[in-house]
Amino acid sequence: MTSPPIAATVERSHKRLGVGASDRTAAALLLLATVLAIVWANSPWGDGYEQFWSMPIAVSVGDLSLATTPHQLVNDAIMTFFFFVVGLEVKHEFTLGELTDRSRAIVPVLAAIAGLILPALIFIVIALPAGDAHAWGTVISTDTAFLVGALAIIGPKFPARLRTFLLTLAVVDDIGALLAIGVFYSSGFSPVPIIAAVVLMAALALVRFLRAGRGFAYAVLGVALWVALAQAGIHPTLAGVAVALLIPVYPPRRRDVERTAELTQAFRESPNTEYAAAVTRSLRESLSINDRLQTAWAPYVSFLVLPIFALANAGVHLDAATLSAALTSPLTWAVVAGLVVGKFVGITVATAVVRATGLGRLAPGLGMPRIAGGAALSGIGFTISLFIVTIALPDPESQDLARVGVLAASVIAFSLGWAIFTIADRLRPPTAVGATLMRPFDATRDHFRGRVDAPYSIVEYGDFECPFCSRATGSIDAVIAHFGDDVRWVWRHLPLESVHPHAKEAAQAYEAAALQGEFLPMARLLFANQDALTTDDLCRCAAELGLDPERFAADLRSPRVVRRVEDDQLDAELMDLHSTPTFFINGRRLKGPWDSASLIRALEATVDSEPRVADTPR
Repeated sequence: MTSPPIAATVERSHKRLGVGASDRTAAALLLLATVLAIVWANSPWGDGYEQFWSMPIAVSVGDLSLATTPHQLVNDAIMTFFFFVVGLEVKHEFTLGELTDRSRAIVPVLAAIAGLILPALIFIVIALPAGDAHAWGTVISTDTAFLVGALAIIGPKFPARLRTFLLTLAVVDDIGALLAIGVFYSSGFSPVPIIAAVVLMAALALVRFLRAGRGFAYAVLGVALWVALAQAGIHPTLAGVAVALLIPVYPPRRRDVERTAELTQAFRESPNTEYAAAVTRSLRESLSINDRLQTAWAPYVSFLVLPIFALANAGVHLDAATLSAALTSPLTWAVVAGLVVGKFVGITVATAVVRATGLGRLAPGLGMPRIAGGAALSGIGFTISLFIVTIALPDPESQDLARVGVLAASVIAFSLGWAIFTIADRLRPPTAVGATLMRPFDATRDHFRGRVDAPYSIVEYGDFECPFCSRATGSIDAVIAHFGDDVRWVWRHLPLESVHPHAKEAAQAYEAAALQGEFLPMARLLFANQDALTTDDLCRCAAELGLDPERFAADLRSPRVVRRVEDDQLDAELMDLHSTPTFFINGRRLKGPWDSASLIRALEATVDSEPRVADTPR
């Protein structure tokens, strides 16, 4: 049975991180706003660009008055929403995402740290003679929106694992940039507003315990925190991060989902406004407010906030005088070198060192050429770089020189990344993916039957809702009966969610049962009950096997179990697998029928071949 490409499944699983068809659109809008700002600033109406963004705006209520400009409004207020969404993503990653797994996170985390430090050092060395070393913050951050958009535009095949690596790196990168803004690019601190800010953050942490009105409370306290930080001399956009980090995040809870199902059934039986309101409220509260806010605000940030910011900050004067000055300016070249060279060398070398020393390892399918291409794209430091330019360099001429460097570095970084991906794909064509098993057998990870050192090996990618996989189970039993302990059978997950809506949760049930040592009995029950794989059905299967029900329910949707299933899905995408069951015989993909006689013949034909990837220890 076949399905659309598994990439669609991966896109859905990464939707929270902004991975999808909208990446190119968001990047295109950001680029369009940048071009419009440059054209406007260098047109016959160029003076109007400066006049508009520096136009005074005053709001007065009685004796109280607030004076600002459109430029300050964008950078100090509207950009708070950008940092708010970044903070939500950071909180989610540390609580439920990639950063909860040390072995998974260590490589991109250390690479990100190197990608923060080396660019700053390069900038300081070059800019120090000109007296601009204090603006080192302009080169430390990668633009996440442009990074993901650039990857979508270049379009290397099977990008899911690289995208995950780069997004994890970008999260750590954002944390470093936010800390730099808060510590090094804020004005003198005022103690009373700081105390008020601390009290407000304590109040924000307690909002989760309110029975109702939590959204309103977060909004009011968030605005108050923004004002307190501004008065304290700390850049007020950090209020967005603080509020986001104090908002709770958790996976959907089974009791909440079941409550929603009960209310929905009641509404179906007796439709009325009271039940409708209860269903709506239950649906909303079954997801954490972090998830709901990311879904609600991310499009506004991508398609409105960031383009407005680019329009307000990218209007660099590219007249002959500015370009001539930029060509000889240590500040401009410090920005270019820091972003392009610093990011590329820092991330690539750090990844290679961490990998070589065994401190961490790359996900299957991620080689150093791919990492190098991603590291080159990380030199696109647009949004936060331009943001820090405005607060680190008060002189307008210096700002223009730095902006020229940011724009030039972004173009160079994109071109370099494109070249690396193109050359790497030509040297190692991705069309060869899938002929051999990409991830070797790992006795400490894989669920298997047979001896660890068995001379015959079968790796099956399957789907518990697929009837062909159920029938293949009988074939495997016959093969094991034929070879005995000389054959090793390994199961990996390829749930085809587009045609089998319960397949992924069934795979998670298998993994939850495996944590209690009952993966094989659970597999047989799942195949025997393919028409009954709802959450309640899975819990009944667990009870039938005598599993601890509370532990099973907790493990069923735990980050550890979900990541385990998604790891197999990503492996399948990297190998271009689109159907189930798919077999690898002694490390080579089986083409043709999978009845027991065919499997036995295939095993006997390959056992005397060269060393097999399936038998290589990890």
